[in-house]
Amino acid sequence: MTDRPDNMDARRGALVLFSGGQDSTTCLAWALSRFERVETIGFDYGQRHLVELTVRPSVLDGIRAVSPEWNRRLGEDHLLNLPVVAEISDTALTGEVEIAMLANGLPNTFVPGRNLLFLTVAAMLAYRRGLTVLVGGMCETDFSGYPDCRNDTIRAMQQALSLGMATDIRLETPLMWLDKAQTWQLAQELGGEQLVELIRLETHTCYLGERHLHDWGRGCGHCPACELRANGYRRFVGN
Repeated sequence: MTDRPDNMDARRGALVLFSGGQDSTTCLAWALSRFERVETIGFDYGQRHLVELTVRPSVLDGIRAVSPEWNRRLGEDHLLNLPVVAEISDTALTGEVEIAMLANGLPNTFVPGRNLLFLTVAAMLAYRRGLTVLVGGMCETDFSGYPDCRNDTIRAMQQALSLGMATDIRLETPLMWLDKAQTWQLAQELGGEQLVELIRLETHTCYLGERHLHDWGRGCGHCPACELRANGYRRFVGN
């Protein structure tokens, strides 16, 4: 595993947006390698792939088993209910709708404002818990085009949250400029084959909530999330 870089302030606790998927699990490992105190937050927002919430505990147990240091640093997990997201959304992630592209060029798996809401609620919890860093798996390299995953959005949210809460809140997105092959590589660098296998066998990213086992992990194998994950894994093992 990699050591914590000298330029990271370990005294600043981190709250990781942890869904139970590949990206957020890699981000959790990244945070555990850098901060002395790490907590996690997840959201039940009526997502179609609700199975991601059921795998979270086993993934967290697996993360603890990778390293005694990670086990010591990993603190409380928070699972919050945000049913309003599904109530005001009409998307393929919150309803039984076939995945398709919309006229605006975005897939109908895009839930408008979802990450903005998640970051706001996470910042509220972090404030109460005395944590000053939020870590999220947003990425604009290998992604589905969601505008709330883009770096400009994240930087604007960091400024807004810091101003609105009168505190220094930092948003860290370690995957922002990585493709999916590099995300697999980062996991290997952080936690070795044990972490790679945990991600492959236990995490969930499939939009349809299916858990069929493939060489790259579990999922339906044909939704956009599965295709991104599979293509990245094959590039990763081909290196």
